[in-house]
Amino acid sequence: MDPATRTALIVCSVIFAALAVWIVLSWRRTRYTFAQYCLYVVNSLFTRVLWRTQVSGPLPVADGEGAVIVSNHQSGIDPLLIQLGTDRVVHWLVAREYYQMPGISLVFRTLRSIPVNRGGVDTASTKMAIRLAQQGGLVGLFPEGRVNTTEALLLPGRSGAALIALRARVKVIPCLVSGAPYDGTALGSFFMAADAKVIVGKPIDLSPYYGREGDKAVLQELTRRFLVEIAALSGATDYEPELAGRQWKSDDELELEAASSRATNGRARS
Repeated sequence: MDPATRTALIVCSVIFAALAVWIVLSWRRTRYTFAQYCLYVVNSLFTRVLWRTQVSGPLPVADGEGAVIVSNHQSGIDPLLIQLGTDRVVHWLVAREYYQMPGISLVFRTLRSIPVNRGGVDTASTKMAIRLAQQGGLVGLFPEGRVNTTEALLLPGRSGAALIALRARVKVIPCLVSGAPYDGTALGSFFMAADAKVIVGKPIDLSPYYGREGDKAVLQELTRRFLVEIAALSGATDYEPELAGRQWKSDDELELEAASSRATNGRARS
């Protein structure tokens, strides 16, 4: 090996060693596992560079304190944007079919996301979310239940967040996401530039309602309040929220209806 090649190898080795040391030291200053830290670095590249995300401030939650985060739902990447508001992992409730997809399921498991069945009550997922919040974790939910592709500010809300927060006896932090890219697919946002923004609201104290999680009227009242607080972050101070009723349908049900309609129209044309 000639001297020039040997020198080049030594320089490259020193650079890689220094980079490895920097990565380890940087990771040790975080609250993440190493696998979570690697995902955090990738997330930072997308959220800061591609989506140019601005966050109004950190999530108002103390170290070791549990909380439930509620937000509007513009895109599948909303959790990635909100994650910039904290140096702790947020455990988002994720539709079970996504949790079981090859490849992406590893990401959800690494982040300890909570798989949940759509369109109904999932007792196991609810208990897991309550336990994580009670243990000082951050649990994230979208009261709308699905991505809002309508012109409405918010879709009708569901009461899961209120139930979990009351049983865990933790506060609720409202957030508003705007400018998140979405093309109707789960992965399309990763190929779209944007100017996203996250506004973090003031925490909502639920202590006056502790012990009343079995009261449907209380859950509905709190769900309306969550939606009002989220809407207020957009400047809509007179927003009148709606609750999801029996006619509420999940994304999967809507897709099945659309596919059935297309098939029916196709047969009619033929």
